[in-house]
Amino acid sequence: MILSLAKTALIAHTQKLDLVIRHVLAGLGHGIHAGRERGAGVEFSEYRAYAPGDEWRRVDWKLLARADRYFVREAERDSHVAVWLVLDASASMLEPSRETSGVDKLAYARTLLGCVAAIAQRQGDAFGLVVLGEGRVQFTPALRGPRQLQRILLQLSRVQAGGALPDADTLRASLHFAQSPSVIFAASDLLDWPSPLSQALVRLRGMRHDVRVLCLQTQAEVDASFSTAQAYRDPERGDGVVRFGADLKEGYRKNREQHFAIVTADCRKRDIPLVAARIEQAPGEVLRLWLRRPGSRP
Repeated sequence: MILSLAKTALIAHTQKLDLVIRHVLAGLGHGIHAGRERGAGVEFSEYRAYAPGDEWRRVDWKLLARADRYFVREAERDSHVAVWLVLDASASMLEPSRETSGVDKLAYARTLLGCVAAIAQRQGDAFGLVVLGEGRVQFTPALRGPRQLQRILLQLSRVQAGGALPDADTLRASLHFAQSPSVIFAASDLLDWPSPLSQALVRLRGMRHDVRVLCLQTQAEVDASFSTAQAYRDPERGDGVVRFGADLKEGYRKNREQHFAIVTADCRKRDIPLVAARIEQAPGEVLRLWLRRPGSRP
């Protein structure tokens, strides 16, 4: 527990995103995808009979001596896919934790998306970044290699949340991934649903992309433990000021449960894996859940 808190606090107390990522990824063995592309690779899969055209260096000579037949070693390697990181940078992502000073939803999302980028780079995949905020889309094309990782981490570290998400037309024109298949990791608080973002994610899933959504909330949002001494205003609309008194808590809880029940049901219906997490949780634990392949066991 102490280690978990330390890693969460690290997000708040360092400006070096790559340092935080190295701490979160320490000991994490998960990959993003497991391909079944056969050929010369690292991990042994099976033997098969030699066929004309096979490379002689893949013949198992020891097995030939025992069986008096030529066999080729098959291996499995990850098939390269494009990995897209989609970051909700609307104003609501600036909501801070009341328990971990200095950590807000945006900082937590940047950290986990940076971890996914680092894993994609390690696997040899192309990866790109889409930032949604201030009503517009910032698009970094998908490329491979260490320089791309540094480029993405720099872009993530520069993201400033503000405004609302882009409208449906802007997203439809921007989120048109040509690579097939692609794995899409989208981080948002999903406070608006249905929304242009949810419609875009559903459309991408319909195009047979692997879409995985991370819904981030604060502990205060989950258990309605907001301070009654402070006034709150919707950061994306700016209409009205609310004091979160005891009389509002029950209504808030009911509305929140109904809202996220709809979100969960819609994602399940569309075959979009959804991970709901609090930004007070250890990032490594949440990352493991987010990386879990659809259909795999916990």
